[in-house]
Amino acid sequence: MASARGFRMGGTLFRAPSLRPAGTAALLLSAALLAGCSTIERVGNVIGGGSSLQPGQQGYVRGFLGNVVAEEPRAALVARDILSAGGSAADAMVAAGMALTVTMPSRAGLGGGGACLGYDPRRNELEAFLFLPGARSGIPAGADRPAAVPLMARGLFALHARQGRLPFETDIVPAEQLARFGTQVSRAFAADLAAVSGPLFADPVSRAVFAGPGGAPLGEGDRLVQQELATTLGQIRTAGVGDFHQGGLARRVEEASATAGGFLTVPEMRAALPQAVPAQQERLGDDILAVLPQSADGGATLAAFRTAAAGQTPQAVPGTFGASTTVVVQDREGGAVSCAFTMNNLFGTGRMLPGMGFLLAPAPGLGNVQPPPLGAILVANTSVKTMRYVGAGSGQGAAPAAAGGPAALHLRRRAPLDQAIQAGAPEPGRGIAISCQGSVAASRCQAVADPRGLGLATGND
Repeated sequence: MASARGFRMGGTLFRAPSLRPAGTAALLLSAALLAGCSTIERVGNVIGGGSSLQPGQQGYVRGFLGNVVAEEPRAALVARDILSAGGSAADAMVAAGMALTVTMPSRAGLGGGGACLGYDPRRNELEAFLFLPGARSGIPAGADRPAAVPLMARGLFALHARQGRLPFETDIVPAEQLARFGTQVSRAFAADLAAVSGPLFADPVSRAVFAGPGGAPLGEGDRLVQQELATTLGQIRTAGVGDFHQGGLARRVEEASATAGGFLTVPEMRAALPQAVPAQQERLGDDILAVLPQSADGGATLAAFRTAAAGQTPQAVPGTFGASTTVVVQDREGGAVSCAFTMNNLFGTGRMLPGMGFLLAPAPGLGNVQPPPLGAILVANTSVKTMRYVGAGSGQGAAPAAAGGPAALHLRRRAPLDQAIQAGAPEPGRGIAISCQGSVAASRCQAVADPRGLGLATGND
């Protein structure tokens, strides 16, 4: 609840001055900005050295940056740039998640959400952040495609408030620029677009964004410009995430969602909050293994880890069809974040909010829509305050197995990371991971993207 002292989430009180009349998200933002500035000043004395570059500028960090793996290459490069600018793993993840709303809107967007695991050596805690696209109490009158309550922006803001270092608005800028000035369509997004362009283009707003001059879907290498999305991202950056949930932006979402058949309301947007909770944990020798709470993965990630550790093949969760996409990040200080993002369905409801530039996710539990299980895993040693392994998986019902299986093969059965990723992720699962043996250093850490997928591993230089 909010008070004069701040905002409490997951048992922690975020203290903040009253910068303007605001709700919970604005109070979180002010606390995050204050903490980020003071921390960067201290780190800059070590990382920046005599460089004229300032925190937040690419190239501020010299030498080993950390590692990033994402299933969409542009998002990986954006996250790497944030690490180069002095950001933490959480900063890099916020930037990557926001970038995915531009480069991979089929699976991640402002109308959707996700779940993350985070380890910050400064806090020395393994935390889970749950911001799944929210359920509705019922189908609103006139809603032919009832939308889930969006939680992407608030979820990433919660992650930043706990573990970020750079100002939150700095982490949003790359996504805003990609939307405003355009980005090349990746092979990964082109494949999703080609698969559902027929029904998707029945929505004229989506067709205007994702179709080329001749009406055919944009292909790999084509330029994708999203001016309305850029404007929305810019307003979130300047007015704050709170405005998206209870201010002028929230009222615009309410109005536009009625046109798109989703019928969201400002009270629903205001009430929807992410959760910052302890991750599900168990001992792994001297380390601690963490997975998402069962509400996000149904307990399947840990089950897959145990199955693969015993020498058996983990199986996909039956009867699940929702789409997701994943990112894992490790920073130079031993911090790590693993996130799985979802729109509950490929391209969500298939309808874009007019004037706002993003798709809505379908409400879970209504009709045939069920949220997909999300797969993420993180191993850290809290005694020496460093990460050991961070991974994630996608692929509908195989996502948890694609996260837990490779981790077990690598950590328990000593398979090389690249072999573990391929052997441990059953079809249609795709795994990504970063592993550091011993200390966190360029020579000790390896990042791998599933070669069967279309992702990118970068950093480590």
